[in-house]
Amino acid sequence: TAKPGNGVDQLRDQTTDTYWQSDGPQPHLVNIQFHKKMNIQELHIYTDYKLDESYTPSKISIRAGTNFHDLIEVKVEELLEPSGWISIPLMQSPSELPADEEPRSPEPLRTYFLQLAVLANHQNGRDTHIRQIRVFAPRNRRSNDMALPEFH
Repeated sequence: TAKPGNGVDQLRDQTTDTYWQSDGPQPHLVNIQFHKKMNIQELHIYTDYKLDESYTPSKISIRAGTNFHDLIEVKVEELLEPSGWISIPLMQSPSELPADEEPRSPEPLRTYFLQLAVLANHQNGRDTHIRQIRVFAPRNRRSNDMALPEFH
């Protein structure tokens, strides 16, 4: 839930002058549901400790699943007086590989549902301000005919 006038629209209005403000007991939740299973590389949030003080998150949890009822915690972040954009990488280690396979690089989180949970605020504040939120997917590779030549 959110305070009237400080809802989800403020998280996506492209300005850091406005904010979403929680209303109710912790944890404060921002739920993001996708129409199809998405590859998620990073979550960015904008906070401003200098302006928001006790309303600023100090501990957050990122959870993912197919819906609200089967979420699994994928990341917990401690934030120390954050001011500005905070980048939370969500790349996942590949599952166990057979011994004869080469190690692979981390893969994007694949999910239908992403939840940002604010577990604690600075100065034991009750409600939370988050000024912006952005979800990033990996960039698609261009086809070979569009790629720059490789120089050796």
